[in-house]
Amino acid sequence: MKADKLLLFICIALLVNKKVKKITKKLEQANEKAYNYIINSTNKKTEECFMKAYTYVKPGLASFVDVDKPVICKPTDAVVRIVKTTICGTDLHIIKGDVPACQSGTILGHEGIGIVEEVGEGVSNFKKGDKVLISCVCACGKCYYCKKGIYAHCEDEGGWIFGHLIDGMQAEYLRVPHADNTLYHTPEDLSDEALVMLSDILPTGYEIGVLKGKVEPGCSVAIIGSGPVGLAALLTAQFYSPAKLIMVDLDDNRLETALSFGATHKVNSSDPEKAIKEIYDLTDDRGVDVAIEAVGIPATFDFCQKIIGIDGTVANCGVHGKPVEFDLDKLWIRNINVTTGLVSTNTTPQLLKALESHKIEPEKLVTHYFKLSEIEKAYEVFSKAADHHAIKVIIENDISEA
Repeated sequence: MKADKLLLFICIALLVNKKVKKITKKLEQANEKAYNYIINSTNKKTEECFMKAYTYVKPGLASFVDVDKPVICKPTDAVVRIVKTTICGTDLHIIKGDVPACQSGTILGHEGIGIVEEVGEGVSNFKKGDKVLISCVCACGKCYYCKKGIYAHCEDEGGWIFGHLIDGMQAEYLRVPHADNTLYHTPEDLSDEALVMLSDILPTGYEIGVLKGKVEPGCSVAIIGSGPVGLAALLTAQFYSPAKLIMVDLDDNRLETALSFGATHKVNSSDPEKAIKEIYDLTDDRGVDVAIEAVGIPATFDFCQKIIGIDGTVANCGVHGKPVEFDLDKLWIRNINVTTGLVSTNTTPQLLKALESHKIEPEKLVTHYFKLSEIEKAYEVFSKAADHHAIKVIIENDISEA
């Protein structure tokens, strides 16, 4: 009898042990699933918090790295997913160390278009899903300088700050301060390439070159530098029908491009003295009425002051990293004007209308296309533009999901 009870106890114990093992195994499987779910969710959330961006590190070095995604910081902010961006000569100046205000870790780039992802509660002109042109200049619209239309010097987190004082557009996403004044709705019939050109180079060439230079019908204009800004000045100077549009550069390929964009004459400045004589020969030995400096080095500014005619205007568009010599001892008697400036983009609405009417076609400035994941290659090409016959590059965001 005792043996039977003992046998029964052993059988029960074995059954219980078997069930316990099954339950334990199921619990282990459930725990593993839960653990995997937590890890995957955490990884996904971690991935959602970061993005790829091209950042300034130190003079001579920039890098394509993972950084935090931007978030709304103020009610007037918007977060935009970048669709297309580009590289500006100013970005090269920053990487060289010519713009010391730009801190290490700053995302570069100040030109682009995108799709609004999120808006602050104070934004009324834009909503999630809107396709927008992003101006290179932020403007609060309320401060002393904004009231004067000088958005370049906005006193409330404004002016040229993208890719300079705050993170810029060579990334997957961008935080846009003062979204209602900094963003523009994009007309459906304009190409992405044309719109990207309207972020910076077109208004820069127009406002700081053409308008400050006082280009007018019948005048003579020399544009020193057939790069993107110089060519933008060439395109917009034609609004005013100057008699002569002389493009000056070291690169014969760019000079030929300038002729196709409307220049009346080209001058290669590899021999400066010969080039200066050629310009005087073209202007009845008087010099030009307007000299637009669109490079940003001492040699090109010096060239401008040597070709400017009496009562003429030197309009400086270039970003200078070094001092220049000003020949005041020779120029004081010639009644000349010298203007400088940072673009305010207050002409953007006007230029949008000009683009809609197809008066100008700035998309023709684009020569090369890259993906955001190829941005280092894009910089290699753009920094050696003459070797690659490059004028402007377009960089498309191929990383973020639309």
